[in-house]
Amino acid sequence: MTDPEYMDRAEALLREVEASCDRINDATDADIDSQRVGGMVTLSFRNGSQIIVNLQKPLQEVWLAAKAGGFHYRFDGRQWMDTKGDGEFFASLSRHASQQAGQALRFGA
Repeated sequence: MTDPEYMDRAEALLREVEASCDRINDATDADIDSQRVGGMVTLSFRNGSQIIVNLQKPLQEVWLAAKAGGFHYRFDGRQWMDTKGDGEFFASLSRHASQQAGQALRFGA
């Protein structure tokens, strides 16, 4: 994948994370604060914990940092998959955010 292709796909992922936060906040009482600075989105939860999603352009990856640890995702032609085989990005984000928020949350389209 070229750098411009990576940036288009990675930016679309960050926009979907932000849109998911808006949708979740409208539908639940999760009250997730999302802040974007450049290629990084920080999700802050009521309990003070955070999840950080940031772009790693030189590696053409997206990184996710949660209480459970750090995870790296690479686009496989269809979706962003964990580089260690632990699944798709939005499924992982949903799982980690649900744990940190203390309620079931669903990220992604």
